[in-house]
Amino acid sequence: MIPSTFDYHAPKTLKKAMSLVQEFGDDAKVLAGGHSLIPLMKLRFAAPSVVIDLGGIVGLKKVRAGNETITIGAMATHYAVESHRLLKSKCPILPETAAEIGDAQVRNRGTVGGSVAHADPAGDWPATMLALNAQIDISGPDGERTVAASDFFIDLFITNLLPQEVLTQIRIPTPPKRSGGAYAKMRQSASGFALTGVAAHVTLDDAGNCASAAVGITGVASTAFRATAVENAMRGQGADAVADASKHAVDGIEEFQEDCHASGDYRAHLAQVFTQRALNLAIARAK
Repeated sequence: MIPSTFDYHAPKTLKKAMSLVQEFGDDAKVLAGGHSLIPLMKLRFAAPSVVIDLGGIVGLKKVRAGNETITIGAMATHYAVESHRLLKSKCPILPETAAEIGDAQVRNRGTVGGSVAHADPAGDWPATMLALNAQIDISGPDGERTVAASDFFIDLFITNLLPQEVLTQIRIPTPPKRSGGAYAKMRQSASGFALTGVAAHVTLDDAGNCASAAVGITGVASTAFRATAVENAMRGQGADAVADASKHAVDGIEEFQEDCHASGDYRAHLAQVFTQRALNLAIARAK
């Protein structure tokens, strides 16, 4: 099928984009990389009368790896993160997550901001954003605001974004010394989406134990979540505690995702397996 008729706008500045979003309201859809919106439009599950393409706004494509803060523009592609030289040394879990997304074509066109805003329950970025305590910057008719990743992902394809708001950038604290992160997933073979994906990030104390641990899990529930029971079990512990801590990966989750690709029980099992793998790798890297 082909999309229904729509008007197309390609603003060159965020200010112009925001004015268009406010002008057309619910009749408009914002286009980032297009890997989610365009298929929905072709199937006519979405039929906006106006499409506002953010691809021409250069300022939204920048990736900066500062000593204190890492900033990823909403229109930065997955490949821009995957190939960023400084990120590979300052926060390797970001390039590692990007490299796990889809295939080369998807990574060269798809955007980080679009993926985060879409909040697919099998998407890779939400787990890593949760594990890194990311801050989501948003622009809207009432100005700018910031939402923590832990408050951003609400439910199946539902986020903290309000009508006529646009995600503009993502800010992540640059990990301190003796930190390590890892993203591990079981991918659905055709699409590359995560049947289960786990992002783990740890910081070690002088004794080599976890001063802090953060674990984000995707693909298991209706939205990505922090495995706080695992984090609590790892605090103050070393690598020998990983196996037992990982058994708590889905504590508190009452309903699991189920489809033709995997049952809920299998996804829950995978969450424990990949939490153990991600934590062991994160600790090894931190050392």
